[in-house]
Amino acid sequence: MTTATAADYGWIRSATSPFRYALESGYTLVLVRGVSPAQLLALAEAEGRGVCAGLDELSEQHEAFLCESDGWDACVLAGVCTVPGDEGEWTLALALGGDLGSSGFMETLSAGTRVVSHASNGGKPMEFFHWYENGELRTGFEWPRVRTGSTTDELNSLICQVGLGLTDEDISRADRKAAVFALTERLTGVRVTPELLTSAAYRTAEVFEEPVEEWTGIVIDITDAHGVRTYVEVRNDEL
Repeated sequence: MTTATAADYGWIRSATSPFRYALESGYTLVLVRGVSPAQLLALAEAEGRGVCAGLDELSEQHEAFLCESDGWDACVLAGVCTVPGDEGEWTLALALGGDLGSSGFMETLSAGTRVVSHASNGGKPMEFFHWYENGELRTGFEWPRVRTGSTTDELNSLICQVGLGLTDEDISRADRKAAVFALTERLTGVRVTPELLTSAAYRTAEVFEEPVEEWTGIVIDITDAHGVRTYVEVRNDEL
């Protein structure tokens, strides 16, 4: 296992970082062990667009993609490549400007293997981390103190070691994005560097985002400090 910490990923914030465009536009970065780029794109039912050299060219393709779709489309542009990690080769998939980490896709992708992903919606305080193993979400979070999955506490030690922490005070002081990069490396053995991102040959493809289910109402379920519960269901036609 590597000993990566947030300090190893401070480069993502530099003015010359090749990852700055992804941070600004939003992204999903997925690492999956033992699944080839072609297999990942097939599972995602993606429509291939060709190959590009390096993250700068992938970012340029994303800009062109946005122009083609007038800034909005049901698809996201993704680039995939093979990278070395623990126990052999991994596939790195980077989707710009959208989500490549829907729960259904991640469960399918992680069948018989491990998948780790993190994402940001671009410039807003919404950042996500997910670790899947054998088709099951093991640990996921937006704010590390509130975790979901079948083993919500298994990564607690690593979360602290990479510099993220589990208290609100620790989390507020941390570079959350750099720490999540380090946590991902701890689970995959894949060191993401500026050189890796800029030298990779990415297979590019359009991937359909998972459609949002139509909502029928909301549920308000609150228990106050005195143990008094308020439970209200409101249909959308009543709002």
